[in-house]
Amino acid sequence: MRLDKFLKVSRLIKRRTLAKEVSDQGRITINGKEAKASSTVKLGDELTIRLGQRTVTARIDRLQETSRKEEAAEMYTIVNEERNSSNSFEE
Repeated sequence: MRLDKFLKVSRLIKRRTLAKEVSDQGRITINGKEAKASSTVKLGDELTIRLGQRTVTARIDRLQETSRKEEAAEMYTIVNEERNSSNSFEE
């Protein structure tokens, strides 16, 4: 499954266009390697996503083409979540 589609279906990022922008800016890694929107994800992969002042690491537990809101959180497990302490202001 494509990275941008997984991020949208799992609701880690709300919109697919935003998922594409974030990944194309180099703010997402898969198993430690920089990923683009078209990168393929598979079960067990670890995604690290830098969003604003947060960094979230999630492990992929399930791949589905679609999901209801209640099922979306079952597609991944949050391994680590931390706030970045930076002096610069990001939007």
